[in-house]
Amino acid sequence: MLARFVLPLLLLTISSASALERFHYERPLMGTTFGITCYADTETVAREAAEEAFAKAAEVNAVASDYLPNSEVSRLNGTTETEKLSPLLADLLRVSFETAAKTEGLFDPTISPLTKLWRETRKTGKLPDPELLKKTREACGWQDVDFSFAEKTLRFHKPGMGLDLGGMAKGYTADRMLEAMVHRGIPCSCIAAGGDLRLGDAPPDKAGWRVGLKAFDDDRNEEVVELANCAVSTSGDLHQHVEIEGKRYSHIIDPATGLGMTEHVAVTIIADTGTLSDALDTPMCLAGADKAEALGLKLGARRVIVRH
Repeated sequence: MLARFVLPLLLLTISSASALERFHYERPLMGTTFGITCYADTETVAREAAEEAFAKAAEVNAVASDYLPNSEVSRLNGTTETEKLSPLLADLLRVSFETAAKTEGLFDPTISPLTKLWRETRKTGKLPDPELLKKTREACGWQDVDFSFAEKTLRFHKPGMGLDLGGMAKGYTADRMLEAMVHRGIPCSCIAAGGDLRLGDAPPDKAGWRVGLKAFDDDRNEEVVELANCAVSTSGDLHQHVEIEGKRYSHIIDPATGLGMTEHVAVTIIADTGTLSDALDTPMCLAGADKAEALGLKLGARRVIVRH
C-alpha cells in the first residue's frame, strides 16, 4: 500500500526580487516519486542538503518496505519468535500501535496478510474465496502483538502475521527529510512524498505554499490552500480502485471486512506533522463521511476535509 495516495497539485511561485533561488530534486522511492523543492543561496548548498534528505528516506525504506525482500519488516513478517528491532523500526511501530489504539483498529499495522490478498484480488478481478478471506483476516490484529518500545522487541502471537506500514511510512519519511533540510539551514523547503506534503517555512515573499487539493477529478482542484510549517495528506480512490461484479472497491482495505472499502469518499488531513496526517487520512475514510471530521480533529488534525 505504498502508492495509494491522491497526489495534490503543488503550485510554487517565487518573487524575482528574492535573493534565494528555487531548486527542485526528485527520486523514485517507496513505489512512488519523492520530490524536494527548496529555496537556498546556491545550488551546491541545496543539492547537498537534498542528498542528505534522500538518504534519510532510503534508510526508512530499507527498514519499512514490504516490497524489498531484505528489509527489516520483510524479515520479521511471518515469524512467531521474539525479535529485536532497530531503533528506527521501533519508533515507527511506536507511532503505529499508538494510532491503532486511538483509532480503535481503523489503522492496523498488522494488515499485511490482507494487503497481499487484496493485491492479488485487484490483479485477477475476482473476490477471494470466503474461507481464504476468513483465514487471512484471522492472521491480522494489532492487539495480537507483543511490542515493547523500551526493549525494542516484537513478537507476533499468531502464525502468518505481518507488518504493513504503508499507511504511515511516507509521512514519517517526509518529516525526517524536512528535518534534514532544516538542519542544513534550508527551512524554506517542501517535501512531496507521493501524495503527502510536508511543508516548511513559506517561499520568499509569500505567506505560504499554495497547494491544490483534488478529490475525484484529476483536472480540477476542489480547493487551493496556502500553508506553511505543516503537512497535508489525502486518501481516496481517485487513482486506485477496481470494479468486481458491478461493485466499485477502493484500494483502501477495511479491516472489518478484509475487502476494499466501497464508500466513495476522499479525506484530506492537514496536521502538524507528516506522520500524523499520513496516519489519519486512510482511517478517516474508513470512519465514514459522517464521522471523519469530528474524529480526525479529536485525534489531533488541524483540519479535516471530507468529500463524498
